[in-house]
Amino acid sequence: MTRSTTDEAAAPQLPSPKERRRLREAKSLSEEQVAAAVGVTRATVRSWETGRTSPRGRKRALYAKLIAPEPGAIATTTPAAMTAPTPVPTAPEAAVPEAAVPESPAESPAESPAEPTPASSAGPTSEPAPEALPEAAPEAAPGVKAETVGERRLSPAEAFDELYARTAPGLVRQAYLLTGRRALARESVERAFQLAWHRWPEVAVDRDPAGWVRAAAYEYAMSPWHRLRRAHRHPDAPPTEPGKQALFDALLDLPPAYRRTLLLYDGVGLDLPETAAETEASTPAAAGRLMTARAAIAERLPELASAATPAEQSALLHDRLGGLARAEHVPVPQPARAVRTGSEDKARLWTRAAVAGVALLIAVTGLTLHTAPTHYEPPISPAERVGGVPPRGGPQKLTAQDLKLQKTLREQLAHGPERLVPQLR
Repeated sequence: MTRSTTDEAAAPQLPSPKERRRLREAKSLSEEQVAAAVGVTRATVRSWETGRTSPRGRKRALYAKLIAPEPGAIATTTPAAMTAPTPVPTAPEAAVPEAAVPESPAESPAESPAEPTPASSAGPTSEPAPEALPEAAPEAAPGVKAETVGERRLSPAEAFDELYARTAPGLVRQAYLLTGRRALARESVERAFQLAWHRWPEVAVDRDPAGWVRAAAYEYAMSPWHRLRRAHRHPDAPPTEPGKQALFDALLDLPPAYRRTLLLYDGVGLDLPETAAETEASTPAAAGRLMTARAAIAERLPELASAATPAEQSALLHDRLGGLARAEHVPVPQPARAVRTGSEDKARLWTRAAVAGVALLIAVTGLTLHTAPTHYEPPISPAERVGGVPPRGGPQKLTAQDLKLQKTLREQLAHGPERLVPQLR
């Protein structure tokens, strides 16, 4: 135990998962190159950069050496990099102090990154963010990391209810912009919070619980299996106002990955690395999706096409997305208590189903062992007619002379040499 603790203390310190990705891309290293140098697979490197796992031992030292920043390099990737006209930026164009960028893990859809304030140059103005696209408060969610309010400690249920009341209405409107279906948006958010309550010990210590729930809701809302459900096969009727209708149609015409990238960056206000991490894409790929989505929407919205800079486009899109979400009558999610009860009922149902399945398997196994034969009995082949056999052979029919001789032999007694020496008559 002492040796293990000493080794962990001597291991090199690694930056946050989001910073690991940024440092690798700053050195123009691909995931394949890092994986080959460290001796792992590409999936392992991606897991390190999303915060699901961390390297250990020799691999940790090699990985830390590979992504170590160059002397004097303190620039970080910010949303200002999106102001470049090229769709795939290779280096950040705006350097900011390290302390100006909020640290948050780059996580997978099951563990999404924190929601920062709107993009610096591409975000909205000083007006408050719209209700449909809520942004994370500068402090942690109340009752999530430190489940205390003043001197009173919140219970897990109270902390969950506070998180639900703070984020659920806005998430429903975001899911509506993502899918165009009101009922599916409400169902997605409720399912995401049910999953969060089921995994509350994990969600409660997450750096961004609201982002965790958002990623789960987005994943459920974008599932292609909803096409097979008659209720969600077609989107709801678009808004009646021409401008909002054009934006609504343009959003739904985008591919799902492009739509999600646009909503996260221009709507929610995540920066580019966090958007790329939540959509499980590289930063240049996320930048390309964002610019392609903007260009497609600009064809429908002349005011967006007339914007002078990408920063103005982002601010205008943020306002239009918020206005579209607020203008629509999105259903209100269920109370937090009902969501918690539904999650617990579903957990009990699955537990009972698992117990019943195991019991059935044990019963079938016992019945099989009881009725199975103890030794092997070869099966008896069924009878069948044999064909192609030649006719039965044998002695010919006895003639009259043969019958007379046979009768004579049977009547005479067998004695003496007469049997050996036939008498001639």
